[in-house]
Amino acid sequence: MTEQPKVIVFSTPTCSFCNQAKRYFREKNIRFTDVDVSRDQSAARDMMRRTGQMGVPVILINNKPIIGFDKPKINQLLNIKN
Repeated sequence: MTEQPKVIVFSTPTCSFCNQAKRYFREKNIRFTDVDVSRDQSAARDMMRRTGQMGVPVILINNKPIIGFDKPKINQLLNIKN
């Protein structure tokens, strides 16, 4: 079995797309680190620096950023077959 890619979700508790993305990862048994940028200002700055984005979700898969809940791109980077 190959090692799972490193997945980080920058999110806020009130963001519906963030919650959809996290639910999707759970359904697919993908472990992820959830970073609440509404509580963690340095993480928010880090996300902004990496992607130029203030909006969430921003998902990093092996440090490749995905802006928003872009399921086709997530599936591609995680090698998930529908």
